[in-house]
Amino acid sequence: MTVVAIVASVVVGLMFVLAGASKLALGPAWPQQARGFGAPGWVAPVVPWVELVLGATLVVQVAQPWPAVGAVAVLLLFTALIARHLAAGRRPECACFGAWSAKPIGVGHLVRNSALLALAVLALWA
Repeated sequence: MTVVAIVASVVVGLMFVLAGASKLALGPAWPQQARGFGAPGWVAPVVPWVELVLGATLVVQVAQPWPAVGAVAVLLLFTALIARHLAAGRRPECACFGAWSAKPIGVGHLVRNSALLALAVLALWA
């Protein structure tokens, strides 16, 4: 366990907690935004809770490395979805952080997710 890996785990964990909580704060608007992004209807209600659990376990360092593995998987999935939309010329609203990020996706979202993905990989060693 290195300090760098622990800090990376906490940073990624806090990001997931913030993302999940902000989605829940949107209430019924979040599932609508998720569907606009192309998520199946059954996925939208689950995503914020998955993010909250992943985030909390990363922050408190429980059951490592599995929360970090989950974070890497979720970030890879989200990044692939963003890249697919951009490659197809679509720019749906990003609801990544609820109302705080209700703007069309762009290359900046890929950059942000890549940075978070790098931190999540570092967190694997926490």
